[in-house]
Amino acid sequence: MPGSGLQNDAATNLFLAQVASEYVRENRTRRRWGLFFRLFFVTYLILFAYWVMDDDSPGFSDPHTALISIEGVIGFDRNTSENVIDSLEFAFESEQAKGIILSMNSPGGTPVQAARIHEEIVRLRTLNPQKPFHVVVNDICASGGYYIAVAAENIYAHPSSLVGSIGVIWDSFGFTGAMEKLGIERRFVRAGDNKTILDPFTPTTPEDYRHMQTLVDDVHEQFIEAVKSGRSGRIADDSNIYTGLVWSGQKARDLGLIDDFGSVNGVAREVIGEDNIIDYTIYPGVFEQIRGEIRATVSQWFSIGIQGFR
Repeated sequence: MPGSGLQNDAATNLFLAQVASEYVRENRTRRRWGLFFRLFFVTYLILFAYWVMDDDSPGFSDPHTALISIEGVIGFDRNTSENVIDSLEFAFESEQAKGIILSMNSPGGTPVQAARIHEEIVRLRTLNPQKPFHVVVNDICASGGYYIAVAAENIYAHPSSLVGSIGVIWDSFGFTGAMEKLGIERRFVRAGDNKTILDPFTPTTPEDYRHMQTLVDDVHEQFIEAVKSGRSGRIADDSNIYTGLVWSGQKARDLGLIDDFGSVNGVAREVIGEDNIIDYTIYPGVFEQIRGEIRATVSQWFSIGIQGFR
């Protein structure tokens, strides 16, 4: 009928008008947000420049204590060895940094990342023996975090901090029984008889476990040697220290795992002698942070085990 055709045309025109209106509204909103972020960025740059050039405010040109922070799992986000090492080099090279504090609050992480940071601290301390370098533990300094800490001149903590966990673990899951019950068939093509070692969908052999135990023992021995070297003459002669146990800061001091109790402000003021603290931690940009979060999430989803000190 002619009338229904006109109605359809009217409905179509109305729909197109709504779409066009929504498109214009969306573009207007996008422009507003773009303008907001540009203004925010310019304001940030102006404030930062003012802070740097303000002679009355303490800055990098004044004597100070350099602070570097490690928060969370070592090996992801800002706690990659590259970010931490860049922060360390920045602090050690600063003539006005009279001492360095590494604020540690980490349960551990990957062995390679922790070892690289440890080795860099030892190298930089050797090149700059006049510059004090101390670690201050917040809530926890365990496993890979402690591996890094033992490279310091002294380690301070709170009596209630958690310290230790000198051990290594490689964990995984096995789904072979569940697959049989559900009728799921595992299909793969491999080159190398041991390529599927500890694969969660493949039965594990005693040989697999023996090989992985040897690997974990090797990494554990490297960890122990680093602790004994860094805490030489201070750590107790107690084999339980290297079994993966964790202690309170109070007990850790008794065992020689830490040197004394202290906070960042207290160590800066009373040990280094400069209570002006400047943060030297190099933080990743927004895109690097997002990429780090995605990488960490994907690793948790698909990894057969967390390969690190935990």
